[in-house]
Amino acid sequence: MGTKGDKLNQEATLAAEALVAKLNGIDGITSKKMFGGHGIFHHGKMFGIVNSKGQSFLKANAFNKMDFEKSGSHQHGKMPYFSIPDAIANDTDKLVEWANKALKTIKSES
Repeated sequence: MGTKGDKLNQEATLAAEALVAKLNGIDGITSKKMFGGHGIFHHGKMFGIVNSKGQSFLKANAFNKMDFEKSGSHQHGKMPYFSIPDAIANDTDKLVEWANKALKTIKSES
């Protein structure tokens, strides 16, 4: 989630806690420290990440990738995760909507 050698910092932890709090209307959302950042999970399946710099990303596939691209999001390296646009991150209802779309990506993998 971060660059190799990055260490988990307070900014990443606070960003992960804030993201989980904003998504509290969705049952089963948790975070876990991973690779200098945090994984964001729904009932144990990862659908989001917060990198070591505190930037948040949601999982994307053909179902929702266009939404991210239209908003100017950037992909997290080669991973199928895209940055959450500020306009979405600052609007809890829209964030929950985008998170639910990201959840559909992990459900389609099952």
